[in-house]
Amino acid sequence: MKIMRREPWQVVHRWNPLRNLHRAERELNRLFDQGMRRFRSRRNGRVSKSSWAPALDVCETDHQVLFQAELPGVDPKDIDLRIEGNTLFLKGRRNLEGEMSKAKCHLQECCYGSFVRTVRLPDSVDPDKVSAEFHDGILTVTLDKREEAKPKIIPVRSGSEESSKVATAHG
Repeated sequence: MKIMRREPWQVVHRWNPLRNLHRAERELNRLFDQGMRRFRSRRNGRVSKSSWAPALDVCETDHQVLFQAELPGVDPKDIDLRIEGNTLFLKGRRNLEGEMSKAKCHLQECCYGSFVRTVRLPDSVDPDKVSAEFHDGILTVTLDKREEAKPKIIPVRSGSEESSKVATAHG
């Protein structure tokens, strides 16, 4: 039997199979999503020109809902952005242009063609207070919240403040 010597600086952890489960689950979901996106869009080794969707981020602050879409290679003239009811619609098209459109491709992983993305908006959004900006292939949409949906700050006074004000007024 071989006895191993443990150095005092070595930390021994009890094995816990759930320790990294959440991180592993996120990584597997990311890999699966990427693989399925590519699988759904492939036709005979080429990427379909009609099935792609830009990546989206939707975040919320106390005063706004922020929407960001990655649209590299999309001409701003080819973007249709609208709100209907409580849904934000993003439609557009990315075209394969120039020499690449005429060339015989040996590998084509970039997606081209039309896309549509929809996002259901919270009731707190004011549809009349919306702005959009397109810069370096990123579309940023800022949707202000209705005044009644914004948080209200209520000052809290202490009882000692009131009694000191009364004492100085009489004193």
